Amino acid sequence: MKLSQLVEYANNRWPIDSKADWDNPGLAVGRKSREIKKVLLAVDVTPSVVEEAKQLSAQLIFSHHPLLFKGTNDVNEDSLKGWLITEAIENGIAIFSAHTNADFSEAGVSQTLARKLGLHNLSPLTQAGEGIAGDISPTTLVEFARATARVLPSVAQGILVQGQPERLISRVALVAGAGDSYLDAAYAADVDLFITSDLRHHPASDLRDKVQLFGGPALMNISHFSAEYLWLEQAASELCQVFPAVEFVVSELNTDPWDFAVMQ
Repeated sequence: MKLSQLVEYANNRWPIDSKADWDNPGLAVGRKSREIKKVLLAVDVTPSVVEEAKQLSAQLIFSHHPLLFKGTNDVNEDSLKGWLITEAIENGIAIFSAHTNADFSEAGVSQTLARKLGLHNLSPLTQAGEGIAGDISPTTLVEFARATARVLPSVAQGILVQGQPERLISRVALVAGAGDSYLDAAYAADVDLFITSDLRHHPASDLRDKVQLFGGPALMNISHFSAEYLWLEQAASELCQVFPAVEFVVSELNTDPWDFAVMQ
C-alpha cells in the first residue's frame, strides 16, 4: 500500500476539514509514494515511540496528537522536534495524525471512551455535536470511579473525583482530552457526572461551588493520555479492515507525562 492511500482514507474517515482552527493533524513527515507494510499507532510522538517504530520496522507512526502543533524554526538534532523529525526521516518512518478531527467523529475518541465506560443511548453534549452524553446502570459515584479506573490505562495521577462518594449516578457526559472549556455545557446538561482531562484549579473550583449552591454534576478528572489511548484499538481495527495487507500495531508505551505520585 502507498502512504498516499492511507492518508487519503484517513483524512476522509476523520475529516480533516473538521479539525479545530488551532490544530495541525495530517501528514507531518513522509513521502506519499512510499510503500507501507507496518504501522505503529500511538497517542504521542516521543523518542520512545520513534524507537519502538524502528524496532518494529514500521514505515509509519499514526499518532493522535500531531507532532507539529505549531511551526518550528529548525529541523536538526539539537531540538526535540528536530531530533524526532530527523530520526524519523533517517529511518524511513512517516508520521501522520488524526486529532481534533477524530475527537467527536462517529466511533471517534470520545465515543470510544463512552462505550468503554458502559455508556449507552449516546447523544452529543453540545448542539455543535461535541462531547458525548449517555446513560449507565445506576451506581454510586465511587463505584463508577473504581470501574473507570479498571478500564483506563494505569497512570501516576489516578482518577480525581469531585462529589459525594455515595451520590447515585445514572447519566454521564464526557469529553476525551482537555475539556474544561465544556464545563458550562456539562453544567447546563441534565447529567449526574462530567468526565474530562486537564482540569485547572479555578474552573474546577468554580463548578464545585456552583454545585454546592444550586446543584449540578459531579466531576471526574482522568489522564489525558488514558482517555485517548483507548481509541487506538478502534482506529487500528478499522484500518485493518480497509487495508488488510498492512499490519497495524498499537503501541503499549505509556506516554503520560508523569512517572509517579506521592500521596499526602
